[in-house]
Amino acid sequence: MPPETVLERTSARPGISPGALLTVVALALFALTFAEWRAMAHQWWNIDTYSHILLVPPIILWLAWIRRDDLAKVRVPGWWPGLLWLILGLSAWLLGRGLEINTIAQGGTIVAMQGAVVAILGLRAALVLAFPLAYAFLLVPFGDEIIPPLQMITAEIATALTIWSGIETVAQGINIDTPAGLFIVAEECSGVKFLIAMLALGLLVAHTCFFSWKRRAWFLLACIVVPIVANGIRAWATIFLAQYVGAEAAGSFDHIVYGWVFFGIVIALVLGVAWRWFEREPEEAGWSAGEIAGMPLVQRFEGTLANPTLVFGAVLVAALVFAVLARLV
Repeated sequence: MPPETVLERTSARPGISPGALLTVVALALFALTFAEWRAMAHQWWNIDTYSHILLVPPIILWLAWIRRDDLAKVRVPGWWPGLLWLILGLSAWLLGRGLEINTIAQGGTIVAMQGAVVAILGLRAALVLAFPLAYAFLLVPFGDEIIPPLQMITAEIATALTIWSGIETVAQGINIDTPAGLFIVAEECSGVKFLIAMLALGLLVAHTCFFSWKRRAWFLLACIVVPIVANGIRAWATIFLAQYVGAEAAGSFDHIVYGWVFFGIVIALVLGVAWRWFEREPEEAGWSAGEIAGMPLVQRFEGTLANPTLVFGAVLVAALVFAVLARLV
């Protein structure tokens, strides 16, 4: 029996809509992993490094919204392998809790939500929503691990430019000693906030505006290299300015300019240069319903279709099991 026939019959069965089932499952998973969502929200709201993540949820909703036409064209039967992805996510969540490693636990919550979408809506709908589902990983705060190397890179760039400027300089690691005083590339000056925000923006633009993987790669490389180099130049500019107005005045000016002006200038520069090579409108990004229907692997793996209501029940049972396990850990 051809897959299209199976899809037609599966989706024609009466019952609660898959969207309603998914809403209930999402709320259940949110309640189960509420501690992780609360911890992530605290970091988004209170830590400047992660404040850009507040924009990620509306971006995900927008990405799903622009795919609504193709989503309406695909059938939405349940898909049992999605349940395995959900169980994998809940296992990572439980492991992260047991080891007290927030990144693992929080990443597990995202994987569990992804699994719920795939299990309830099915393979084709999941492929239509593939990028917004993957983009959800950016909800997990990360970046602390790369602060030390970024501090060193910033210090190296600032030192080289300071010496090139003719300023007497003695540098050791992240310490840069000049006639105007000793400058230390602190964690706040590493540029990690700038870098991960640019990476989040770069991934969005690379997907929605480029079709060529080569151009995507070049653009993402620019989103990594440019902010790192720009942060080194900013640190040098602070040191250079301090030689004439004093370290305190230069530091105050640096925080204002870097926070409100410099970041916007660099974003505008990267997007402005890349704009002439944009290949498509955001609405054209992603696989269409027709492309997905023609994928041999889709037709092959859709043999594991299921009634969304049955999958819904299995997902709730899995959530209940892990809720009990969490009590025992």
